[in-house]
Amino acid sequence: MTDRALDVVEFLLTASVYDREKDLDENDLPPRTRRALWGEDGVERPTPTTEDTARAATGISDPWDAISGLMFTDRDTFSGRLKLVDDGMAEEWFVENAEADRVAANPTLAHAFEESFDGVDYETARETNRPVQADPQWIDSLLQEYFDEEDEEMLDLVDVRAPAEIDTTLDDLVLTQEQEAEVTKVGKAIEHREYLANIGLHEIGKLLFVGPPGTGKTSTAKGLAHQLDLPFVEVKLSMITSQYLGETAKNVEKVFEVAKRLSPCILFIDEFDFVAKTRTSDEHAAIKRAVNTLLKSIDEMSLVRDDVLLIGATNHPDDLDQAVWRRFDEILSFPRPDVQMRADILRVITRDMDIDDFDPDELAEETDGLTGSDLRLVLREAVLDALMEDRQTLSQDDLVDAVGQFEERDHLRNLDTLEEALEPGGGGGSASAAGDDSGHDHGDHDH
Repeated sequence: MTDRALDVVEFLLTASVYDREKDLDENDLPPRTRRALWGEDGVERPTPTTEDTARAATGISDPWDAISGLMFTDRDTFSGRLKLVDDGMAEEWFVENAEADRVAANPTLAHAFEESFDGVDYETARETNRPVQADPQWIDSLLQEYFDEEDEEMLDLVDVRAPAEIDTTLDDLVLTQEQEAEVTKVGKAIEHREYLANIGLHEIGKLLFVGPPGTGKTSTAKGLAHQLDLPFVEVKLSMITSQYLGETAKNVEKVFEVAKRLSPCILFIDEFDFVAKTRTSDEHAAIKRAVNTLLKSIDEMSLVRDDVLLIGATNHPDDLDQAVWRRFDEILSFPRPDVQMRADILRVITRDMDIDDFDPDELAEETDGLTGSDLRLVLREAVLDALMEDRQTLSQDDLVDAVGQFEERDHLRNLDTLEEALEPGGGGGSASAAGDDSGHDHGDHDH
C-alpha cells in the first residue's frame, strides 16, 4: 500500500459516499475534491470520477497506475472513468489503511466512518472544512449568475478574489495588540450579525486602516478575507476616476453594487486619501459629486444589513477631513514596526529558510524605520546574492549585508536630483542600487 493508492481510493470513496448519501452537500466535500468535481451546476450526482478529476483532486499524474493493483478498482479505457467494483471491499481496505486525521479532514468520509475511527466526528469535520463559498469556482458561478454582459463594465472596476485564492493569512502577519483585538471583534460581529440586527445596531463594520506604505494594511484585509472565508472585492479609488465627467459617480455606485451582489464579502477601498484631494481641490463639480456619492454610499452600507464588511485604507490620514473620518466606526493604526515587531516579522518570513547563526534581534536593531515590506525586500536581496554563489543556506552576515544594500538603494531613491546622485559619495556607482528601484513606497504587503 502506498500513499498514492490511499489518496486515489479516498477520492473514489468520497465520490461514492457522496452519490449515495443525498443529505450531503458540497460543504461536505474537501475543497480540492470539490474543485475537481465541480461542473456548470456545482457538483452533480453521479460524480464524474475520471482520471482527469482524480488527477486534479489528488495531484497524482497517473491515478490509475496508483490503484490498478487493487482488486476492487476498475477503469473504463474508453471514457477514462475510474470506479470501485466492490464498495464493501474498498471500505474495509480504507479503514484498515487510513489514519483518523485523514478521515477527520473529509466530512463525507467522517459521515460514513466516524464509528470506525477514534476521535472522528462528522459535525466537527464539517464545521472545520472550508466552505464552498470560499472556492474560486463558487465566486465564478456568482459572477455569471449576478452579472450579465451589460454588467461587465462593473467588474472591470474591481478585483474580485475568492478566499481560497488568497495566499496571505493572519498567521503570516505580525499584528499589534490593537490590530489583533479589532480582527477578533470583526469576526464576532460577522458571526453574530443576526443578533446585532435584532438589537438595532446597524452602524458597524466600517473600518479605516491608516499608516505608511508597507505596514500591512492590504495584507491584513486579505488575511481577514482568508480567515472569514469571504470574497475579497478590492478597488483603488484613483482607478475608477473617469475621463468623462459624470461617469466617476456612476463608477462609485457600480463598485458598491458589485459588493452587495457578492455579499457576504469584504469591500476593500484603497487610496482613500484620493477623497481628500478631490474634496479640497478646484476640480469640476462632477468630481466633487462623485466624492459625495462615495460618502453617501458608505453611509448606506452596513455589515449587519448588507453583509458587507467595508475597509478603507490610506497612507495619508492627515489629508482626510471630519466628513470622511465620521463615516467609519473604527480607525485602526498601522505604524512602522518597533524593534520587537521587526524581530518577530523576521522570524515569520524566514521560517522556511536555512540560516546559519540567525539572530533576528540583532537584525531588528539594524533595521530601524523599515516596514514589513522592506524586510521582505532585504530577505530577497540576501537570497539572490546567496544564489549567485550557488548557496541555498544563508548566514547572518548575508542578511546584514543585504540591510546595507537596501539602505543604500533607499537613499538613492530619495535623492532630489540626478546631479545629487552622481556627486561623489552619492552612491551613483552602485550596481545593486541601480538594478532595483524598490523603496518604502512599494505596497502594503506583509507586516
